[in-house]
Amino acid sequence: MLLATRALQRLGVVAEAVTHAAVKDHIRDAIVLRLRLLPYLYTTFAQYHYHGTPPIRPMPLAANVRASEAPEAVGKLDATLNPYEVPPVAREVKDQYMLGDSLLVAPIAPDAKSRKVLLPAGRWYDFHTGKLAGKNQTIEVTPPLAQMPVFVRDGALIPMLASVRDHAPAADEVVPLQVRHYGEAAGRMAVYDDDGETFNFEQGEYSWTELAVRKDARGALRGQITPDRNGRRWSYGEVTWTFMTAR
Repeated sequence: MLLATRALQRLGVVAEAVTHAAVKDHIRDAIVLRLRLLPYLYTTFAQYHYHGTPPIRPMPLAANVRASEAPEAVGKLDATLNPYEVPPVAREVKDQYMLGDSLLVAPIAPDAKSRKVLLPAGRWYDFHTGKLAGKNQTIEVTPPLAQMPVFVRDGALIPMLASVRDHAPAADEVVPLQVRHYGEAAGRMAVYDDDGETFNFEQGEYSWTELAVRKDARGALRGQITPDRNGRRWSYGEVTWTFMTAR
C-alpha cells in the first residue's frame, strides 16, 4: 500500500541518520495503519475487480477535481492535451493521488519539512485529526515525522479494523470494525467482504454491506448498517462509529 510504504521510506531514510530505536515506534505505527485500513483497501481493490475503477488515481481522475468555484479556471476539453477537462493547476500536480474514493495522499520527501497540497472542490479533512484542511485550494502542510499527509473528503466513511493487530484476520475470524466519518455531510459506502483466501467469490460467495451516516431529526449524525440483501457473508462483529470531526 503506497500510503504506508511512502511513510516507511521516509522514516527509513531518517533512520540512517539517527538510531533505529529513535524511529522504530513510528515505523511500527505505519505498518499497523496499513493493516488497520485493510477493510477500506480490500473494498478499493474489489471496486477495481468488479467495476474497473483504479485503486490509485491521479488527480485528473479524482471526483470533483474538475469542479471549481471559478468557472474560468476549468480547462478546455481536448482529447489529446486535456481529456478530462481539468484546470491547468490540477494537470500539473503529479506528486499526490487518490487512494480509492475518499483518501487523498500527498507523499512528502524524506528530508522535507513541508509541502503544498491541492485540495479539489468540496471540504477536505485531515485523516489523522478530523480537522478541516480546506476546500478547492492549495494548502501548505508541515506534518510530523511519523505522519504522511492524508486528507478525506467531506462525508466519507473509512472502515478500519478496530483493534491493533500484527496479522491479517483468518478466513473464519470475526473481528470488530471501526467506521470513521469525516466532516459534516451525510455519507455512505458499500464495504466488500469474502473469505479472503479462496476463489469462492467467483461463485458469488461475497457480500457488499452498506454503511451509511445520516442526520436524525435533531441534526445529529447516526451510523447505520444495511446487510447484503442476498444474505452473504460478513466477517465483522461489533461496529464502532467514530465521528472524527467535532461539531
